[in-house]
Amino acid sequence: MIKASEDTTVQGGDGDRGPDGHDGDETAPLLGRVVQVSRGASFTSSVFNLMNAIMGSGILGLAYAMANTGIVGFSILLVLVSSLAAYSIHLLLTLCDQTGLTSYEGLGERAFNKTGKVVVACTILIQNIGAMASYMFILKSELPATILSFLRTEASGVWYEDGAILSVLVTLCVVLPLALLPKIGFLGYTSSLSFLLMLFFAAVVVVKKWTIPCPLPINATVSRVSNSSASDCSVHLFVFSSKSAYAVPTMAFSFLCHTAVLPIYSELQRPSKRRMQNVANVGISLSLLVYLVSALFGYLTFYAQVDSELLHGYDAYLPHDVLVMSVRLAILLAVLLTVPLIHFPARKAVLMLFRGEREFSWFSHCVSTVVILSLVELLAIYVPDIRHVFGLVGSTTSTCLLFVYPGLFYLRLSTDHITSCTSFWALGLAVFGVLVGVLSLVVIIISWVQAY
Repeated sequence: MIKASEDTTVQGGDGDRGPDGHDGDETAPLLGRVVQVSRGASFTSSVFNLMNAIMGSGILGLAYAMANTGIVGFSILLVLVSSLAAYSIHLLLTLCDQTGLTSYEGLGERAFNKTGKVVVACTILIQNIGAMASYMFILKSELPATILSFLRTEASGVWYEDGAILSVLVTLCVVLPLALLPKIGFLGYTSSLSFLLMLFFAAVVVVKKWTIPCPLPINATVSRVSNSSASDCSVHLFVFSSKSAYAVPTMAFSFLCHTAVLPIYSELQRPSKRRMQNVANVGISLSLLVYLVSALFGYLTFYAQVDSELLHGYDAYLPHDVLVMSVRLAILLAVLLTVPLIHFPARKAVLMLFRGEREFSWFSHCVSTVVILSLVELLAIYVPDIRHVFGLVGSTTSTCLLFVYPGLFYLRLSTDHITSCTSFWALGLAVFGVLVGVLSLVVIIISWVQAY
């Protein structure tokens, strides 16, 4: 990960100064206003918030990525992508120090005038609204079946079998109250719960490795087992196939947290580049560990027969296992608790577009929250292929926010010479992002063609 011991302010300032070069112990002018940073979010809650922004339903697809790249190949790629994610955060924080800005949209405006601000804000909106709609779509699709599996009853037409009703209820009772909180730091407790649920998922994957034998047992409900043999139970260190192309986009999306980084930074207790870089390094490292453990043991459970969504394999061979049903509910709850967190950057982008840098207003805060969540609910309920639609759009917006924009903004705004080492790596990051974005589009189009 990125070293956090570098200079954290312009012109050789003290390493404990805030993003605008002022001391972080008392007050610091932030975004043109004087705010009390002593009441900011703690280091621990900031780490949990960042991990909650990183970890989502993407964890379910990493075992499939390992099966198509091999254990060593997957590990190398995962470390590479996580390191690039940490480095892009390093570039954003460096620019915050040099410009005194702590918003992604502000950096876009400083780099490319109003056009840059609008493009960045729209990118954040598309990415985050798409992610929220996808998560609520997952909840709408999976929660009724999960409830019925616990009740051990067949469908009988009762209200809790309707995914749309459940989606609206959890939005009103859970998502809306959390999204209405005025600061992202207040979500530290729910983010810690979400991370514990992800740890529970990883622990269950490890435990169930010893429950399902290989070759997979014969199950009439799973047609693919007819091809399962002892040869499918071998471990591969490196795998190269057409499906290997899915791995890098999956990993890239699994480390996307950059829309939440700067809001978390602006609310961090005693904000400084060094302190926020440590938050990013710890959050990314812990997420990397959970990702690696769950992917490894998921792969070692199903080997070549691993499903593209890991839990489907457990559902097929352990359909009434209490632990598997519990972990499915845990993943749904973790995904639900992620929605309010990624709502904050989306609302901030809307307010930046229509209000600019103005004082906090409860009216604008509440109206924008309700409008965004209403749009998310409508998309989740009435658009049948929401994940495919936003998968196509998100393949470009995600890579832009993760790789392309940080690299371009650094090249545009940094005081470093264009031939410097950092500028070279910033250019490489932007080029890598373009390549991953193109690869993602190609993979999605090919998967659509194969499906139809």
